Amino acid sequence: MPPIEAETRVLEGNGAVAYGVTLCRPDVIAAFPITPATSVLENLYRFSAQGLLDAELVEVEGENSALSVVMGASAAGARTFTATSSMGLVFMFDAYLSASGSRLPIVMPLAMREQPQPLALAAGTSDALSVKDGGWIQIYVESCQEILDSIIMAYRLAEDSEILLPVNICYLGFYLSYLSQKVEIPSQEDVDAFLAPLNDMKRVTLNLEEPLTFPAEIAPGDRLFMEYRLKHSNALQRAKQKLDDIDRQFAAHFGRSYGGQIEEHRTEDAEIILVTMESTTGTARVVIDKKRDEGLKVGLIKIRMFRPFPRERLVEALRGKKAIGVIDRHVSFGWNAGHCFVELKTLMSDLERPVPLLSFIDGAAGADITVEHIERAIDLINDAADGKAGKETTWLALE
Repeated sequence: MPPIEAETRVLEGNGAVAYGVTLCRPDVIAAFPITPATSVLENLYRFSAQGLLDAELVEVEGENSALSVVMGASAAGARTFTATSSMGLVFMFDAYLSASGSRLPIVMPLAMREQPQPLALAAGTSDALSVKDGGWIQIYVESCQEILDSIIMAYRLAEDSEILLPVNICYLGFYLSYLSQKVEIPSQEDVDAFLAPLNDMKRVTLNLEEPLTFPAEIAPGDRLFMEYRLKHSNALQRAKQKLDDIDRQFAAHFGRSYGGQIEEHRTEDAEIILVTMESTTGTARVVIDKKRDEGLKVGLIKIRMFRPFPRERLVEALRGKKAIGVIDRHVSFGWNAGHCFVELKTLMSDLERPVPLLSFIDGAAGADITVEHIERAIDLINDAADGKAGKETTWLALE
């Protein structure tokens, strides 16, 4: 079968993952099926049978083994891929930490699903955010097109010799994994050209000619451990500007851009700001435009890169605003607020003057974040900008 040609198709989110990965020509794929990521693997096996995908497909007995297999292959210099969700991510947690600590450029999408308890086989971001401090780069996406494009950009980012870190592409399970949308599939030739700079990248790999210990075991108290952590942290910080650069190059190559670390909508003259992540943004964008038509100067910021956190870009975008609100699908236990709100709270001291920051919790366990809920959030943000006292955290669906 000939290489993939450029075309426009209707794809589910999991199908967009499979096309994006196939276009990047991975050497080794290992994954274990778990809802709602299962059809990613099914599509890849179908592509292999059709001759579109030339990769070693390794069947394993669980998620921990899946990530361990691609870790070994990546350490030997292969381009690798796996995918998981929810309890599969929990099962591979020890390997998850080892992958980032070993600086292995693995790409692993997460079809995000709630964690128990109570058991909720439904959409949610609690799985991805439970590992936010695991040392991986995390990019949260909104649409099936952004999934495919972000997979391609993820390999360009992960395998850059100045980065060499694993990347999660985080998309909302059940909603986006099974949602059918129009997707522009680029040609194999164009993707090869976009990834071509990686051919000149250098990284340490396992090989028989130059034996080494990989990863090394550190003796207690050895300062080398801190040196590893410092270099890891520095690479994460470099990834922020690198993603902005890659996004611009992607736009020049394919005609689509997502803003890099963050995407702004009508923020230039906005007096108040709503901050969102993942698929919540689509509905929020519609509400923002409606409120603008009503004369309210409100803008929207979508956080794409959650790890590392886009501190500098956000400070610049939030400067001079009167009030800020954040909609989270998850709760940071101990804070009675969402994870994104807690992260933004740390930025307040970077602004010229403190402004009200409000947390909104909604959409847990697959519940819809409705137009009415987002309008309610914007009204409360506007009240805060006018100096009206209110709650710091509002659980929108429970009002």
